[in-house]
Amino acid sequence: MKEATRNSRRLLKQLLELRSYVVPDAERLLQRWHPSVTGTSFAVSAANLAAYLAFRRRDLRHVQSALSALGVSSLGRCEARVMATLDAVIATLAAIAGERTRALPARPSRHRFSSGAQALKQRVDGLLGPAQGRSVRIMVTLPASAATDRVWVRKLIAAGTDCVRINCGHDTPAVWARMIRNVRMAARAAGRQCRVVMDLCGPRARIESVLPEGEGVRVKCGDRILLTKNRPVRKAGFPLQARCPIGEVFDGLKPGAPLWINEGRIGAVVEKTIREGLVIRVTEAREKGEKFRSEMALNFPQADLNISPLTAQDLEDLDFIVQHADFIGYSFVQTPEEISLLLGELDVRRARFKRKDKLGLIAKIETAKAVRNLPEMIVRAAARGPFGVMIARGDLAIEVGFQRTAELQEEIMWICEAAQVPVIWATQVLESFAKKGLPTRAELTDAVMSARAECVMLNKGPFIIEALGILDGVLQQTGAHHAKKASQLRALRSWEHLFRE
Repeated sequence: MKEATRNSRRLLKQLLELRSYVVPDAERLLQRWHPSVTGTSFAVSAANLAAYLAFRRRDLRHVQSALSALGVSSLGRCEARVMATLDAVIATLAAIAGERTRALPARPSRHRFSSGAQALKQRVDGLLGPAQGRSVRIMVTLPASAATDRVWVRKLIAAGTDCVRINCGHDTPAVWARMIRNVRMAARAAGRQCRVVMDLCGPRARIESVLPEGEGVRVKCGDRILLTKNRPVRKAGFPLQARCPIGEVFDGLKPGAPLWINEGRIGAVVEKTIREGLVIRVTEAREKGEKFRSEMALNFPQADLNISPLTAQDLEDLDFIVQHADFIGYSFVQTPEEISLLLGELDVRRARFKRKDKLGLIAKIETAKAVRNLPEMIVRAAARGPFGVMIARGDLAIEVGFQRTAELQEEIMWICEAAQVPVIWATQVLESFAKKGLPTRAELTDAVMSARAECVMLNKGPFIIEALGILDGVLQQTGAHHAKKASQLRALRSWEHLFRE
């Protein structure tokens, strides 16, 4: 008993000291965010986010371990209620220690504990629609055939789809309109709600105009490729050439810069620059080689290319989106200023087309820069209206490295829970099942883990309805076991810059 008292007094002192750091650090962040959040419904959530960022600046693993030994271990689940949790632990330690002599924060009410979760639930409902049988929503990417196959769309909605995604990088407004009409009709027939999100394509860099042409073209480690600004013309010494249509790439990439082709299947490095463009050398490929053809995606993980996330085509597509969609997916957004850019364009079109409600907005987190700026992007967007974050794990893995992806995925979910905004778990969920009808063990484990998000996205595939059924069952079963998860409270470094500026 005496040992427990001594330990509790020592921990009480540490947590009071921690609180004395967290409060002013959080206040400084709130002052920085003041113009965006003051007078908005997001003000309380912004305060909790600021407190969480201040709280997680420090490595608290030793504190968490010591609390567990006393049976007082709730700091690892504090995301939605930071100060309430900290004050509750302090009050409990004071009771164990018999400490009544010093001024201590009051033990928080149950309402303080539940208000963060309630705020998150309300924002999930506002963005993704009310829950229909499970707390985690399912989003499905529509194929072009959804414009003509009404029976298939009815099956998709009846199987449990909560929202559908239309990729504006494919098809046309006429096709999109037919997709949306079929979804709305199927939802009414099923007595369900089904929201429609439309993804802006953004400045997606892709390989174009491959020379020589043909499906049999392959590249291997050591091969050199000439990447040109304009349509390639055969140049001696470069049997393999291709075009990249985004000019900023050629100004932003220097010798030694890495790049990835075809979603990470081909790795390369910039060898040198010449008048015609960039000479790149393949550094990663299977021994038998990798196919090299048009339309393959390009990623530049260490380059800050300063490319606007809104292209001329995106601005044109916004006219349709504002008139027909429920919310919008913002591809390649990386800064709060870029959030404001899109919000301004949406406001102009809402006035033009006399739309009264505000479109929901999804920020797709695809780069290390977007992760770094995530808290301030959340503040800028969530203070304005319905908002959520999509962890676009495919591009993010290529940009930050596969080893860091799982770690950042967790950190993003913690930050979003602290901000009380919904998360969409996206890219490659049950992908083998959707495409081939056979799931892998890793995919099923991933599906179980996805239940910690507020929404899970499935991509296209001939077995998508079967995959939807499996995911629906997994989410219902998993949701009965847990909500979110606990952390050991190692310090988070991704957002330390917020306290230095």
